[in-house]
Amino acid sequence: MKRTLQFVAVSAAALLLTACATQVSGTVLSDQDTPGFLLGLWHGFIFPFAWIGSLFSPDIAVYAVPNNGGWYNFGFFLGITVLGGGSWFSSKKGRRD
Repeated sequence: MKRTLQFVAVSAAALLLTACATQVSGTVLSDQDTPGFLLGLWHGFIFPFAWIGSLFSPDIAVYAVPNNGGWYNFGFFLGITVLGGGSWFSSKKGRRD
């Protein structure tokens, strides 16, 4: 019972905190040339290389701003986790004992 109450309290606090989140209106666009899902997927896949490049050049960014919002973020997430090898590192097949 105590554990359930703690879970409900933490979930309610997290929900209240997410209600405070806002996004700058200039960062989300719906133009034809705005990066969407496919570019997010590509940017997620090349993230390690872009991150290293961004350490040496201020012209290289790891995340496109402005983008079209949720679809770009979803593609970026998939690119990092699936294509970028994030899921491979956590699998048992990828480990050597």
